[in-house]
Amino acid sequence: MGDASQSTKVAGREPVRLNPADAQARGLSTGDVALVRSQQGSLLAGVVVSDALLPGVARMHTGAWFDPSAPEIADCVNGNVNVLTRDVPTSELTQATSGAHVLVAVTRYDGPVPPVRAYDPPSTR
Repeated sequence: MGDASQSTKVAGREPVRLNPADAQARGLSTGDVALVRSQQGSLLAGVVVSDALLPGVARMHTGAWFDPSAPEIADCVNGNVNVLTRDVPTSELTQATSGAHVLVAVTRYDGPVPPVRAYDPPSTR
């Protein structure tokens, strides 16, 4: 895992950015770990509170390596947003997906936070 990638992580995971009002309503602060769920799947993310977002919006970047090492907690414990979206074309005319937009629920995660194993060699996972 590269230094540039690691420098953007929060609690060792891909960050989810939330408006201050949304974070307060969920009991979340910058640095907390959140469980992000959609109808498709779930992930753990590090919280960043930012007034640059409108209320009701959660923002995550793509790029976190998929880590399914603790399925009893979340489909990905490293914050790979692909687990939140369906992998289907937007129409019969295109192969593109609409993965950049999905309805999610964000809640505080207070359980034991599993280590990220996405970067470990397969023999040690």
